[in-house]
Amino acid sequence: MRVWAVANQKGGVGKTTSSIALAGLLAEAGKRVVVVDLDPHGSMTSYFGYDPDRLEHSSYDLFLHNGSVPPGLPSQLLLSTSHEHISLLPSSTALATLERQSPGKSGLGLVIAKSLAQLWQDFDYAVIDSPPLLGVLMVNALAASQQLVIPVQTEHLAVKGLERMVNTLAMINRSRKQALPFSIVPTLYDRRTQASIGTLRVLRDMYPEEIWQGHIPVDTRLRDASRAGMTPSQFDSKSRGVLAYRALLKHLLAAQLVPQEA
Repeated sequence: MRVWAVANQKGGVGKTTSSIALAGLLAEAGKRVVVVDLDPHGSMTSYFGYDPDRLEHSSYDLFLHNGSVPPGLPSQLLLSTSHEHISLLPSSTALATLERQSPGKSGLGLVIAKSLAQLWQDFDYAVIDSPPLLGVLMVNALAASQQLVIPVQTEHLAVKGLERMVNTLAMINRSRKQALPFSIVPTLYDRRTQASIGTLRVLRDMYPEEIWQGHIPVDTRLRDASRAGMTPSQFDSKSRGVLAYRALLKHLLAAQLVPQEA
């Protein structure tokens, strides 16, 4: 299994859309994919038609065992989605209480890594949708992943959010045996606005090695796919957004073949 995390400490940058779009394209290629919703808002869970306020069991259950994960629990929590090759490990609003519970408890930072280890033979890819703040849930996502995708909205304030995310990653890397490779993905790009054009230029100047050279455009078909509860490629495989995500997936697959320095 390959594990990708999609994270940014700023909300509204396209994390959930990017997670589901990439998962959908992987599934379209015949890969078995588990998508993991670690955001208490439950956007990914809602996307696939489940109510995070009403779910009796969710990824929250994984954190209730003092850092250990009972055998078989992760597979028991999986839900079906609109795509036969995608399974969902859902979120619930109870996840929001973890930050208050975590002080004084050891081992909570590796719960998702331990959970995915139990699913290792069942899936080819895991895609984790992270919450937009640094805490035990984002730490879990980064600790479990082998590759990080950082969506960044092409507007000025998002650049500051990216700086915080890169600083967080540097902190996390100090506790990892191997640095976590990451790709910065410009999102919500509108070529008609100077804000998008200027921000994209700034991002490329600041992070020439880490930034993906493409961009994800503003595309109402992505929003329409969300309303339909379908992956973007299921809903409209020829839309501008899906074509951009296809190019991004090609970049990410090529990047994972490059050996990373310890």
